[in-house]
Amino acid sequence: MTQVAHQMMLDGNAVAGLLQEVFGAEMTDQPACCAHCGRTSRIGAMQVYGQEMGKVLRCPYCEQVVMRLMERPDGVLLEMRGLQYVRLRQVE
Repeated sequence: MTQVAHQMMLDGNAVAGLLQEVFGAEMTDQPACCAHCGRTSRIGAMQVYGQEMGKVLRCPYCEQVVMRLMERPDGVLLEMRGLQYVRLRQVE
């Protein structure tokens, strides 16, 4: 990653509202396992890159792409092939 790219990076909290809209629940505290390195982190700890075209979330450990989000007039496109799983915990 270049220094400019790192300066443009946000954490997973930058997509909290969009993820809550898609899943109907707060997602930034949910654990997700990277399909590339096998390590688990909270979605809020993932690295977020992107602007108007969409958002790319990367693993905070290996920096591989784990999720892509794109808002469109007809809905949200969500691709998560870089994740083995997301564990959805119930909030009490």
